[in-house]
Amino acid sequence: MSEIQLRHDWKRDEIEALFALPMNDLLFEAHSIHRQVYDPNEVQISRLLSIKTGACPEDCKYCPQSARYDTGLEKERLIEIEKVLTEARSAKAAGASRFCMGAAWRNPHARDMPYLKDMVREVKSMGMETCMTLGMLSPDQAGELAEAGLDYYNHNLDTSPEYYGDIITTRTYQDRLDTLSNVRAAGMKVCSGGIVGMGEQATDRSGLLQQLANMEQHPDSVPINMLVKVAGTPFENLEDLDPLVFVRTIAVARILMPHSRVRLSAGREKMSDEMQAMCFFAGANSIFYGCKLLTTNNPEENEDMTLFKRLGLHPEQGKYATIEDDKAVFEKATAKANAIKDKQSSAFYDAAAL
Repeated sequence: MSEIQLRHDWKRDEIEALFALPMNDLLFEAHSIHRQVYDPNEVQISRLLSIKTGACPEDCKYCPQSARYDTGLEKERLIEIEKVLTEARSAKAAGASRFCMGAAWRNPHARDMPYLKDMVREVKSMGMETCMTLGMLSPDQAGELAEAGLDYYNHNLDTSPEYYGDIITTRTYQDRLDTLSNVRAAGMKVCSGGIVGMGEQATDRSGLLQQLANMEQHPDSVPINMLVKVAGTPFENLEDLDPLVFVRTIAVARILMPHSRVRLSAGREKMSDEMQAMCFFAGANSIFYGCKLLTTNNPEENEDMTLFKRLGLHPEQGKYATIEDDKAVFEKATAKANAIKDKQSSAFYDAAAL
């Protein structure tokens, strides 16, 4: 098999041609590339915690955290560090290797930075990778977080440059690109992707992936979100996206960015096991883990672990999750996950809110 050549000069029509391939051809190409770079049965697991919820001044039409929409979400102040650490310990016990912390801000204030840096240091001391999403960052703020040891910074482009103005008016596309540049310059890894199913055209999905793939350095993580329609937001009544279009988006992202972790992100709770299996085959190799567990009272068994076991997948740096050989491993991890109390579950939120 020929060596993979990383490209940063993709044309829109080339990407649209990939989307138009027969499904079997597209999946074969994506999976072949995925298998060359990664263990095809390994999935990186992250846990996402909202450290400050609601009252965001931005007008992102998909987001229940915007102060402009009445979604019934109660706003919360920045939570205490000890609560963050409690959730990080639970996440690690449940198999997560990366802990992501998100705040509903336009950008962090100077008064918040010492507190945020302490969070990063404490979570890293547990042996976990750290990620934050706090809105826009100045070069100085990016440098401070990098110095504290932050591994990843998430800042999604959301959609194509052409459709962006129909989604958000309170910050520009260039604002988002500038934040990603500041993150890279500070030495952190970039986590950046988008949301599909927001009423965009097929060319907008190609445009989003073109922006990501043509960066000087591809994002280290690329979350692909399916719109979660929340009552009270302008997008609550949009038509559902064809699930196969979502699978195609995962596959094309894998082809364009072979070395990036492609994350099967928001909307997963609405996806069938079969659809998720197709996404993993198409090149998705990262998930936000535990969302179902933390919004369900005392489940009998964690659904993610059950699916992993059925598909023969294993967590990053974990053992193979075959039914025959690793049943005890999964039962032990599931028991730990199910023992996590539900009292703080409201702190977790969907990646679509990023």
